[in-house]
Amino acid sequence: MTPYTHKSPPDGSPGRETAGNGGAAPDAGSAKRRRSLRLTLPGCWGALLFACLSFTPSLLPRGGVLQGLICGINAAIGYGLGVVAAYVWRAFADREARHASRTSWRVLIVCAIVLFGLSFGFGQYWQHEIRELMGVTDFNALTAVACPFVAALVFCLLLLAGRGLRRLYHWVTRVLRRWAGPRAARVVGWLVVAGLAWSVVSGVLLSGFVNGANEAFSLRDTETPEGVHQPTSTLRSGGPGSLVPWDSLGRQGRAFTGSGPSAQDIGAFTHRPALEPVRAYAGLETSDDAESRAERAVADLERAGGFERAQLLVVTTTGSGWVDPAAVDSFEYLGDGDAATVAMQYSYLPSWLSYLVDQSKAREAGRELFDAVYDVWSKLPQDQRPRLFVAGESLGSFGGETAFSGEYDLRNRTAGTLFAGPPNFNTLFREFSDQRDGGSPEIEPVYRQGRTVRFTEDPTTGITPEGEPWNGPRVLYLMHPSDPIVWWSPELAFSEPDWIGQAPGGDVLEGMFWVPFVTFWQVTADLPFSTDVPDGHGHRYKAAYVDGWNAVMRPSGFTPQDLDRLRDIVQTDH
Repeated sequence: MTPYTHKSPPDGSPGRETAGNGGAAPDAGSAKRRRSLRLTLPGCWGALLFACLSFTPSLLPRGGVLQGLICGINAAIGYGLGVVAAYVWRAFADREARHASRTSWRVLIVCAIVLFGLSFGFGQYWQHEIRELMGVTDFNALTAVACPFVAALVFCLLLLAGRGLRRLYHWVTRVLRRWAGPRAARVVGWLVVAGLAWSVVSGVLLSGFVNGANEAFSLRDTETPEGVHQPTSTLRSGGPGSLVPWDSLGRQGRAFTGSGPSAQDIGAFTHRPALEPVRAYAGLETSDDAESRAERAVADLERAGGFERAQLLVVTTTGSGWVDPAAVDSFEYLGDGDAATVAMQYSYLPSWLSYLVDQSKAREAGRELFDAVYDVWSKLPQDQRPRLFVAGESLGSFGGETAFSGEYDLRNRTAGTLFAGPPNFNTLFREFSDQRDGGSPEIEPVYRQGRTVRFTEDPTTGITPEGEPWNGPRVLYLMHPSDPIVWWSPELAFSEPDWIGQAPGGDVLEGMFWVPFVTFWQVTADLPFSTDVPDGHGHRYKAAYVDGWNAVMRPSGFTPQDLDRLRDIVQTDH
């Protein structure tokens, strides 16, 4: 029998058996497949390190499938960094790649089993701690078992995709070398491949996904939520005499105008006479552009007598036109029903997807709606103007902010503002937070002694800085320490934010720490599930609206016991 010789490839990956003299040459196709799946030792060490770090705690509890996705992505990033680090080291040492011995691979395998097992165990413990912290009882052990398999699948797919791009680069470089030198060919080759990859991801895949999602959710927008009926009151858009047809309101617009507390409901709570609130709304089908849609909504608000009420609220919606009913209901209860609210839709997409792709639409909608309301409101006699308030949650707070230039503009043109769960890229939110008073933490900053703008994670426990005067119009931001919408930023990939380095909030584990790339993907994965937690955590602010509006509106005649009852009403109804 002809002996076989062991030859290790020069990149340091595990050796493979090749036929000696007289042996049959391996099939070219199978050899190519083996090269596609071949791994380098430095890359595997990087993948192992990042895979283990992916089990560190994040803001929200994670299921096994989601954890596997994060683990696979981070392992692929770690593999790439390991390969690059080895390449840079060899360049400084001025030597070629050395063969990795079988012993080196055995050490890696043993370490991988031990370290991954320990990390997996600690990860399950941390997830249990987070669930306990938030009162989450749902847990599926089967998904936890699936985690390593999902991670391996995601890692392999990303690795194959990366190597496909590398092959494309080599092909482009070979073609370019017919007309250019090797250095120029390599540089241009990288630029061509990087540009092509970016174009495919952003222009084809992302665009196709967004267009498909937009089409699917536009069909859903024609539905009416269960239990919602067309209003019989003239005080609601879509009702008798309305300038906005019921069918044009969209799913969320119909839910907004077809629900809410009646005068009887509010009177039963306050034990005094109450009015039926006014609700005006315009959907995407109401008009073709944001400006005319805002004008239509305000015209219907004026028709229903909204400018004759004591309290007037302008809400910028989130995504598909959703308005958190807890925000408006609380406003109406605390205003004795002598209140009017106006809002409009700017997208078909759900909130988390609009958050990624519809920021410009949210900005335009927030500015156009407030300007249209303010145009009518400012022309009224001063003694006949309602108190003008502004509100928005999530992307709605981003749109709501765009109508104002800063603290004094909010103070001069409104009677008060309540924003909940502001995205990290909000212009004013970032300005107030970045310029906070020295010594105040990022999770609850103090801006200029809290004279106008304040922040709180729980308005029932007080709003800092306590004891300092808070006169005139008030601006309040509600933001949970565990809300990924508030803390997500691309900068998480490369720099540690203050909120992680400082003392954690009440619903965030003390064991959370920042790791380059890893923390970014963990918080990114938290985004779509930010509302899948109990109220008071993540991106759920229902009960907080009661005390938030009580602080901003400063209504008279409500005791702490009344606020307790109203929190129960809001949480039970929604």
